[in-house]
Amino acid sequence: MARVVVDVMLKPEILDPQGQAVQRALPRLGFKGIADVRQGKRFELEVEGPVDEAALARIHEMAETFLANTVIEDFTVRVENGTGTEAGTETGAGS
Repeated sequence: MARVVVDVMLKPEILDPQGQAVQRALPRLGFKGIADVRQGKRFELEVEGPVDEAALARIHEMAETFLANTVIEDFTVRVENGTGTEAGTETGAGS
């Protein structure tokens, strides 16, 4: 089985109130020097069989239609190998 990770983030021009709340709290907690925080979502998918171009196309479609709101969010799809390192990345922009 292979693992495919889909990371979903708000587009840069979209206000991120949760990220701003975290950013404001960090100095009070002793964490200095953080200029900005953006919060996102991470989906880890265990895929049966090989992760070929057809499987990646299905996952990209899933991310575009179900996992991300492409009006306000961008996403990336990447395959991780057994050690958790990245084997390939595909970006999906909801423009």
